[in-house]
Amino acid sequence: MNIILAQPRGFCAGVVRAIEIVERALKIYTPPIYVLHEIVHNRYVVEDLRKRGAVFVENLDEVPTNAICIFSAHGVATTVVQKAKQRQLQVINATCPLVTKVHSQAQRYAKQNFEIIIIGHTGHPEVEGVRGSVDATVHVLSTVEEVQALQVKNPELVAYVTQTTLSVDDTREVIAALTARFPKIQGPALSDICYATQNRQNAVRELAAKIDILLVVGSKNSSNSNRLQELGKQVGIQSYLIENADSLKPEWFFDKASVGITAGASAPEILVEEVLQRLKTFGVTNVKNMQGKPETTTFRIPDNLKKPLNLKPE
Repeated sequence: MNIILAQPRGFCAGVVRAIEIVERALKIYTPPIYVLHEIVHNRYVVEDLRKRGAVFVENLDEVPTNAICIFSAHGVATTVVQKAKQRQLQVINATCPLVTKVHSQAQRYAKQNFEIIIIGHTGHPEVEGVRGSVDATVHVLSTVEEVQALQVKNPELVAYVTQTTLSVDDTREVIAALTARFPKIQGPALSDICYATQNRQNAVRELAAKIDILLVVGSKNSSNSNRLQELGKQVGIQSYLIENADSLKPEWFFDKASVGITAGASAPEILVEEVLQRLKTFGVTNVKNMQGKPETTTFRIPDNLKKPLNLKPE
């Protein structure tokens, strides 16, 4: 078998920043360091940080008073920020800057008395964070059918924002349906949608013409990883979402001459390397990288990780 590696794949700038924030906090301060929700949706990353002293919690009540608490890359609701202040937690915000931008967009629309539509998946931490960042009527939807069934108070005062782990392609039909129903609807430019999600999907589309089977390295709860697998299936390629090399089954590769591999935006490259090593035992003879433009986007680290926080005594 031959293997072609998608380019780009794996970590995006927001994930790199979030993980670096936790790693720096663990070096600067004495563990444990508390993290609200999984820092990113990848079990390998979470377990690695847990071993180093990060404690992942689902509720701020689990964090001791005055302890350091890191908000995950997905962002949080305003009530969470307020509760952290009330409990005197020392907050370090690892929210992806692109998610923060969505919060700002939604808040701007809310101040103009718009009903807000979030194009995304109900229950996803990012969506719930955006929903909780505004004082307005909010609708969450992800299909054209949901657009058709939507009821709003004033069709002339409607605006939308999008979950960053969806691409331009994921949202195009829904945005078109919204525009058809509500001609005066407002929303961000398509260029505001997460670059990393779109780039990884574009790479899979290009890869699909050259392969017989697609492997997507990523966790089951990773939205963008699931979407990459769905995309492979949509273009007619046998596609699997795998957590690691142990997920591989030899029977998948019978009569397959070419295997494509990509990784979700929260999946580390070490997992891809482990998959490659396992595939070599299945008969891989050649591995090459697909041609692709490297991503150069970077996000700055919060100032309170450059200068230690003034922690109060217990």
